[in-house]
Amino acid sequence: MSKNRNKLLASLRPDDFSLLSRYLREVPIEQGVLLEERGERVDAIYFPQTGMISLIVEMPEDGSVEVGTVGREGGVGLTVGLGSRIASVSALVQVSGRSLCISASRFRSLAAQSQQIRDMSIRYAELQTGQIQQTAACNALHDIPSRLSRWLLQTADKVEDDVIPFTREFLAKMLGVQRGTISSVAAKFEADGLIRTHRGRIELLDKKRLKKRACSCYAFISQHIDRLVPKTDRH
Repeated sequence: MSKNRNKLLASLRPDDFSLLSRYLREVPIEQGVLLEERGERVDAIYFPQTGMISLIVEMPEDGSVEVGTVGREGGVGLTVGLGSRIASVSALVQVSGRSLCISASRFRSLAAQSQQIRDMSIRYAELQTGQIQQTAACNALHDIPSRLSRWLLQTADKVEDDVIPFTREFLAKMLGVQRGTISSVAAKFEADGLIRTHRGRIELLDKKRLKKRACSCYAFISQHIDRLVPKTDRH
């Protein structure tokens, strides 16, 4: 296993991390791959090293909408450690990268042995629930320019890069709005010098001004993550 870059794993004490590390394997995560599907059995736990995963709720009549994101601050499927075996949301890779991976059955067994691994799972479940609730409220109550600003900033934070590989069509799907609406708002952002779009990529040019346009959800979710995921790098 290569050096761990996942912040959630880095929060574990060395002995508890050692329990996990002997079973962790590094795997590629490719854009468009569904790591877990809502209502289906969870087979593996993922701790991203790079890239980004979207948490998605699908509605038969309305398509799908993103309710959260996971980067190297977190993981996918951790509620397995608390006894849940069924995914409550779908997890779709949106930015390709690398992830550490462990089977769900092995993770459940190790969580039963380690209080700290269980505590990590509880802490992250709290973080994910808070993020989903805040994003749902944001999608319902805030205007599209504010939501787009929040989404661009959050994604740049997750991938640790100001160039994001996304199209306007994808943005519309994730924010649950019409493509034409996103195109109009993105064009205004581009005219104002906030972003640059080119061939399926969006470059953030002025994050300071984007933060001023973003709704309060960006700061709230960022602070929520900082509170629940310690800024340590033990491994």
